[in-house]
Amino acid sequence: MKITFLIHTVYGVGGTIRTTLNLAAALSDRHDVTIVSMLRNRAQPKFRVDPRITVTPLVDIRRDSPDLEDPLSREPSRVFPDTDNQYKKYSRLTDRRAEEYLRACDADIVIGTRPGINVYLARFGPRRALRIAQEHLTHDIHPKKLNTVLARHYRDLDAVVTTTEADAAVYRSKMRMPGVRILAVPNSVPAPPGPPSDGSAKVVAAGGRLVRSKRFDLLIEAFGKVAAEYPDWTLRIYGAGNDHDRLRRLIEERGLTDRAALMGVVSPIEAEFAKASIVAVASDAESFGMTIVEAMRCGVPVVSTDCPLGPAEIIEDGVDGRLVPVRDPQALAAALIELIADDELRRRMGRAALAASRRFDPATVARAYETLFAELAATRWSRAWQRNRPRVRNRLRRFLRRVRPQRRRRTV
Repeated sequence: MKITFLIHTVYGVGGTIRTTLNLAAALSDRHDVTIVSMLRNRAQPKFRVDPRITVTPLVDIRRDSPDLEDPLSREPSRVFPDTDNQYKKYSRLTDRRAEEYLRACDADIVIGTRPGINVYLARFGPRRALRIAQEHLTHDIHPKKLNTVLARHYRDLDAVVTTTEADAAVYRSKMRMPGVRILAVPNSVPAPPGPPSDGSAKVVAAGGRLVRSKRFDLLIEAFGKVAAEYPDWTLRIYGAGNDHDRLRRLIEERGLTDRAALMGVVSPIEAEFAKASIVAVASDAESFGMTIVEAMRCGVPVVSTDCPLGPAEIIEDGVDGRLVPVRDPQALAAALIELIADDELRRRMGRAALAASRRFDPATVARAYETLFAELAATRWSRAWQRNRPRVRNRLRRFLRRVRPQRRRRTV
């Protein structure tokens, strides 16, 4: 079977890129897999690409690229939704290349990985192929105007796949899409190559983009309370972002310069998580929680805010990690101290986390997708009828509204 993924760019760094490469590699065991990168912004991908995967870039936006000389590259896209936050990177050239590629695509399955790209898929994707939209964010994070656009286009697809069951339930309740299968399949994370954490290092780690929504400021505040009781423990925060300078100042103001550090970007992150004994997540919201799974795959328990939507579907509170209220530094500090104070509890949770994390293995997730492919193929015609029945009913109603006045006039 031929499977094609459509991605914003495979050449950068990010959770969607990682999980797409993980899934594509797992599917390559039994299928012919291509990743189509809408944009190419560097010579080689940052992450390793399985050699069995074909990578096809559509528009090269590197500084000396001939594509930048094309007049269409200077005209804004007419297809990609302007409420998708990557809109400014798309042009009429991207529209044309996407349409040309998809019209000629001979894949059996085509999977889009972000909202604007899923609109391309709905507009231009081959009708003979099964067309699937992945949602790596959440319905309620999208602007309302974007959801209005998506509702119109997603009706023409075969499935919408979210990363959490909670988000799938939101899509089912807020987007009426007859004939479109809406379900949750988690992101995949491979087992790291090195040994898991033994739980002895006096290190709390955290990772992600240094942005306000990740609430590293709250984590630093909570760790101040931890450091007061356990001064031999340290906090390491991995990542980069606009909040870097503010967080550095906060560390200095809290007197934690020797206890907390901003470590920069490290990829892959698992080797660093394996050097820690606890990983902390303080986010206000998570569409899934890749950091949580990456830590668990290293045998490290995670203390996370119980934020919408992912953590509660990954962590079993008190068994393989802890869930605490959102925006509550006291509760976050207390949960960290609970694990720091009890070596056996921390190590037991770490072992449980490692065991539970195996459900996110790429091979397991790939089998879930293969099951979905088979189900969609078997129900193609019945779902087409479900999709078209409202349209047929509406056309019939409009026809009857036109015919009835004519009959009345003839009777009179």
